[in-house]
Amino acid sequence: MQIHFIAIGGSAMHNLAIALHKKGYKISGSDDEIFEPSKSRLAQHGLLPKIEGWNEEQITKDIDAVILGMHARIDNPELIKAKELGVKIYSYPEYIYEQSKNKRRVVIGGSHGKTSITAMILHVLQQNNMEADYMVGAQLEGFDTMVKITDAPIIILEGDEYLSSPIDRRPKFHLYHPNIALLSGIAWDHINVFPTFDNYVEQFNQFIHLIEPNGFLAYCNHDDTLKNLVENNTNTSITKMAYTTPKYEIRNGTTYLQSDVAEVPLQIFGEHNLQNLNGAKLICHQLGISDTDFYRAISTFKGAAKRLELIAKNDTCAVYKDFAHSPSKLKATTKAVKQQYPDRNVVACMELHTFSSLNKSFLGEYHQSMGDADEAYVYYSDHTIQHKKLEKITPEEVKNAFGSENITVVNDSKALFETLAQKNWQNSVLLLMSSGNFDGIDLNTFGKNLVKEM
Repeated sequence: MQIHFIAIGGSAMHNLAIALHKKGYKISGSDDEIFEPSKSRLAQHGLLPKIEGWNEEQITKDIDAVILGMHARIDNPELIKAKELGVKIYSYPEYIYEQSKNKRRVVIGGSHGKTSITAMILHVLQQNNMEADYMVGAQLEGFDTMVKITDAPIIILEGDEYLSSPIDRRPKFHLYHPNIALLSGIAWDHINVFPTFDNYVEQFNQFIHLIEPNGFLAYCNHDDTLKNLVENNTNTSITKMAYTTPKYEIRNGTTYLQSDVAEVPLQIFGEHNLQNLNGAKLICHQLGISDTDFYRAISTFKGAAKRLELIAKNDTCAVYKDFAHSPSKLKATTKAVKQQYPDRNVVACMELHTFSSLNKSFLGEYHQSMGDADEAYVYYSDHTIQHKKLEKITPEEVKNAFGSENITVVNDSKALFETLAQKNWQNSVLLLMSSGNFDGIDLNTFGKNLVKEM
């Protein structure tokens, strides 16, 4: 098979390209900009385009399929050429389904937690020597790539609700048709695509209807919107099972799960993560994993990259980073850190970076989302607002939207990190949250230096 990737540099796209290359497919690709780590990883496998940019001459009748990434535009010259030649064009999720339609498909969806839950399941399966293909949205310890496509009978898929491609406006998770599914929660996001909350919720309703007959759905019982949706959904051909927060204790900075099998020390923490763990356990049960084997494996799970990931710590200070950017994610992550370190000064920093978060009409959704922090900083860039062609927002509007006296709003990322560097970090925790990088700040280097210099 000869496959061409339009926008091969994307996080998901380059991982799929590498996975198919390992499977023996002939891979080519293009992009107008490729950043790290995609660039180095593609180069390592001989898949990095020789030059940046689009070249319609790469599209010939010899190509079996084109996979189109979200980064490409509808007027992309390679896309136009592929249409002219009648080459089969797939979106990323379409092709994932094409490769997995004869497998048992497990899809993990929800507005938050889906990466962590998928990672937990994969970790448990790996620890129990169970073969499975997968697609997950973050790098995991012990896994070479974020995508694996082989002849395994099972595939574990992170089910994103965002659009499939520039020419396919369906949510990605509508294309997978799971046999086993999980929904972690519903919190309005992507308002550029789903302009109302009801419209957003409807995507999850449709997802439930797309679960295969005699399938299984796990869902978080703590989310009232999700609970009502599942209970009122008319797909009666599936089994629906709720999960909740398990019993636990925190002692000396470690969270212990109080299970019927044993007391299990965990390397993760926070109620949201513990709910994720219980959801992952239900899915693993469906795949034949016993409670004993699940708890043994989950005790060594350290988390997915950028999901409450520890950058550095010493006896008196810890620095974490997290992908959190939506209101529900900020609230859950900040609460988790304060709960884990109740006697420390928790300083939370977040970046308004996405289309939704920088939209003036959406800002009110962030009310009290960092109220659990002792100090909180909100950063946003006027340049990013201009680039996204959004209405200008003021620091006063941002502070009022968050509704907490602990909030300081900053427009200069360099100034923000200079302020953080000068603070006294004795008996403190720093939490850095963004789906971006605070306009080019190396968070790992900053965090390690902060702890090192104490």
